[in-house]
Amino acid sequence: MLLQVQYRSPAPNSNRRHGKSWKFSPRASSAPSRTQKIMEKISSGDEVGGAGGAYSYTALKRLDQIWSGLRTARIDSENIPQVVTRIPGSLPQPDRTSNADSIYDVIVCGGTLGIFVATALASKGLRVGIVERNILKGREQEWNISRKELLELVQVGVLSNDEVEYVIASEFNPNRCGFENKGDIWVQDILNLGVSPAKLLDVVKKRFISLGGALFEARSLSNISIYDDAAILTLSDGEVLPCRLVVDSMGNFSPIVRQVRGGKKPDGMCLVVGTCCHGFDANTTSDVIYSSSSAKNIGNSPVQYFWEAFPAGSGPQDRTTYMFTYVDPQGEGPALEDLLEDYWDLMPAYQGKPLEMLEILRVIFGIFPTYRDSPLPASFDRVLQVGDASGIQSPVSFGGFGSMTRHLGRLSTGIHEAMAGDFLDKDSLSLLNPYMPNLSASWLFQRAMSARPNSGVSSSFINELLFANFQSMQKLGDRVLRPFLQDVIQFEPLVKTLGLVMLSQPQILPSIFKQVGVGVIFDWSVHFFMLGYFTFLSSFIDPVMRSWVENLPPRQKYEWRRYLDAWKYGSGLDYHQE
Repeated sequence: MLLQVQYRSPAPNSNRRHGKSWKFSPRASSAPSRTQKIMEKISSGDEVGGAGGAYSYTALKRLDQIWSGLRTARIDSENIPQVVTRIPGSLPQPDRTSNADSIYDVIVCGGTLGIFVATALASKGLRVGIVERNILKGREQEWNISRKELLELVQVGVLSNDEVEYVIASEFNPNRCGFENKGDIWVQDILNLGVSPAKLLDVVKKRFISLGGALFEARSLSNISIYDDAAILTLSDGEVLPCRLVVDSMGNFSPIVRQVRGGKKPDGMCLVVGTCCHGFDANTTSDVIYSSSSAKNIGNSPVQYFWEAFPAGSGPQDRTTYMFTYVDPQGEGPALEDLLEDYWDLMPAYQGKPLEMLEILRVIFGIFPTYRDSPLPASFDRVLQVGDASGIQSPVSFGGFGSMTRHLGRLSTGIHEAMAGDFLDKDSLSLLNPYMPNLSASWLFQRAMSARPNSGVSSSFINELLFANFQSMQKLGDRVLRPFLQDVIQFEPLVKTLGLVMLSQPQILPSIFKQVGVGVIFDWSVHFFMLGYFTFLSSFIDPVMRSWVENLPPRQKYEWRRYLDAWKYGSGLDYHQE
């Protein structure tokens, strides 16, 4: 399971609080909450772009309002701002003449992860620009990833091997998976690197500029006009940028995606809170996924908490701890501040360190919506979603850095071929975000990990189910366990795991139906069948067809190469053991 978060950099904090008490009165409507008191004691710095780019108490309340709006708002597609407009015909001749020397091949909107796509495309000789509403820079809070995934950036020419070593802030082993004291499973080299976003984005930004890339920082997108032969972007300061293709990398809350989805509510939501603290002595291992308690209620909302914990690169006694839960956006759902109030009580017991013995460097929070109809196919000519905006990340993940690295080679090659052949209509672009059965099959896992009201199963069932699955994968070996831990679902390992669970613990099956529902299992069965079909196609049909594909006319070659990619990535066969 690949679980990563993009968060803001720590602000310098000179007030050491070792040995001082963090005792506060119970939360009351007229008094500041414990969360507010803690966060207001931590000095803040400048906000940066990307998910989790702010961590002040004001930002927390603002995000809680967004989360509340997602739960309670009525779908009203008619009142959603229309960012993209399709205008029949060619770009007017005066505009074409005045912009003849300034038209870009690609404009990437959203720079925090979009810069990786932009740099990969620039390295292929395309003229690329990036529009970023903030100053494009990374925070100090690390992104956790495996070395295998990080090296994908080397393969596409975004980083050198020396730069990979430079951006790694921390490295640690072994890595634990555990569920409510049922036994721990230890693995090596899974999310065991802490990459410094500040260093990484600085290196890639310099490379992008050296390749002729253009940055439009501190400006946001206002609207896009799509013509038959070009796209015209208007920025918040009135500047106009013409290009052949717009790449939307503005994340989960992209205004273009909101228009495309018509204001539809997400199908799932991952809520994340946490801290980076100073004061941990034994700090050389990590938790990839850990659960220390059964499902419980926060108000009227059932939640099952999971944890991640990683050594932080800022110092040997610094540690980042995330607490997250999957919830149904159609229900009530807890507020992030409510989760943090629970976090202050639960984290010390989980990490074995009293809160008063820790210096809280920063507080972390985020919401990550997911949609079942993902990846998102292109809805307009000359506009393509990538990264979190496309929904390409697994529904059990939060944050898209690992997903971006995995798909970067496929996307950059496909976009370059689309540009070369001028295959920029929405049907051709949709082939770059194809149906992927392994991604769709992951929905069963999010549903299984979500506490539901009146499900008819015990509060400890989710932990029992997960431990049964992880125990079975461990018995089956690294070829089964490691792909799953890196968010890659493959047919053979899945069949083996399900078979062993059913044989070893058949009594768990009725509760699975109660937990996830018959309809979800039926829907999952279709994707499971397609996962096997795509595996067959990629394993046996691809080798036979590939030479034939290379002799096709350009458009047919482009289309069939995308089908071959879809079979490979949709079956998880792009993943190879280290």
